[in-house]
Amino acid sequence: MKQRTSGILLHPTSLPGKYGIGSLGDEARKFVDWMAATGQKIWQILPLGPTDFSHSPYQCYSAFAGNADLINLDELVELGFLQKEELLATKIFHLESIDYHIIRKFREPLLHKSFVRFREIGGFGWEDYRQFWSENAWWLESWSLFYACRKNLKGKDWSFWVDSLISRKVESLNFYYRTYQEDVEFQRFLQFIFFKQWFSLKKYANNSGIKIFGDIPLYVSYDSVDVWTNQDIFLLDEKKKPVKVGGVPPDYFSETGQLWGNPLFDWEKLKQRNYDWWIARFHFNLRMYDLVRIDHFRGLESYWAIPYGEKTAIKGEWLKAHGDAVLEILQSQIRHLPIVAEDLGTITEEVHLLRKKYALPGMKVLQFAFASDAENEHLPHNYETDFVAYTGTHDNDTTANWLKTVTGEERYHLKRYFGTSKIDHRKMIRAVLGSVAQMTIIPIQDILGLDLTARMNTPGTIVGNWKWKLSSFYNLYEHGAELKELTTLFGR
Repeated sequence: MKQRTSGILLHPTSLPGKYGIGSLGDEARKFVDWMAATGQKIWQILPLGPTDFSHSPYQCYSAFAGNADLINLDELVELGFLQKEELLATKIFHLESIDYHIIRKFREPLLHKSFVRFREIGGFGWEDYRQFWSENAWWLESWSLFYACRKNLKGKDWSFWVDSLISRKVESLNFYYRTYQEDVEFQRFLQFIFFKQWFSLKKYANNSGIKIFGDIPLYVSYDSVDVWTNQDIFLLDEKKKPVKVGGVPPDYFSETGQLWGNPLFDWEKLKQRNYDWWIARFHFNLRMYDLVRIDHFRGLESYWAIPYGEKTAIKGEWLKAHGDAVLEILQSQIRHLPIVAEDLGTITEEVHLLRKKYALPGMKVLQFAFASDAENEHLPHNYETDFVAYTGTHDNDTTANWLKTVTGEERYHLKRYFGTSKIDHRKMIRAVLGSVAQMTIIPIQDILGLDLTARMNTPGTIVGNWKWKLSSFYNLYEHGAELKELTTLFGR
């Protein structure tokens, strides 16, 4: 029998960083220490890429680059790239939310100072920098130039650049590299520091008995280096605009569906390339994390294709994907795939069969369990061992607030299931931890019993998401003993 485990869902941005946002520094290590002390074995996070204007980890400018917002500034002082007094003029940051405009206005000049000092002391010649560049040049070169061009060229996205740059003519790439060399090298430096800090943190977590559970979004952003450098594997028209875009039809979260707007893959072109982009992406992520979740796993079997220009996701059609072929290649290279399939929503038998073929655990969410009768697949008595069970995910309301707002038949089923009208977040956590699911993950908001103000994301909306953060570790320490008791009680 495989080991029963439990863990916590908390994105690093939500750590109580003293500069307005969580980082990969001391606060992350303190969180790892708290997890280890409470018997947790899994730290689940969201994607770590550089985010767009929405700040969503699922809308990134690159599927490979890291988010410089997470770089720990104190470590730059330790490395000699910043002076301690340069961090003393700290602005007054919000304790329980992230103001990305303020934190970037504060951080970016400091990051650039660090880069200049790194360059002045000959950092480009450092062995670990040169090794990082050598190992990552296949994505780092394109990303650094994309970043520099996007910063300096006016236009909404890369499709507004000059034709020679859009089509990536060698002479044009060389010209813009020389023109924006400062920004190209700055971005290389940021990626070097980000991954240096990330792998140091991962090693610390692993040495503490904690595995890192990462996340791979199925789609990439249109305004990304991935689409710019791989235009042939996406469904684009002659003007380089998407023909159809991704999303899901109406579901539990939205009556009009979710219109994500991401460009769709040209699976036939990917087949001609032996799915190289996807295989590289998997290997890259499986090096970064100990296991990964495929967000919208359903889209690897078939996907909802919405005509470009639609205002909602209601109109669309299901088209077949080649996920089976991708997973077959990957399994031939990695025998046991450390992958979890996000199989929430309307799931067909074909999707279930694909998940089971490669022995990938699926997901169950307790908040979804009470909308119907005893056959509901999200009720704990219907779980099987090959699932990861949650009270809620980053897309759900906090469980404490959900319990306040649930009404009607859902409230009736909830009372019947627990045998009482007095149901709080603790009872929900106990139900998940006590289930047969091999792994359980609890959002930190639910451990703390937080209300609506701590919600991470509301699907189908853009404003107000991804901003929540812990104000301090004080409440965590208060809840540690209770969590450890439940973890021990249920053999996790």
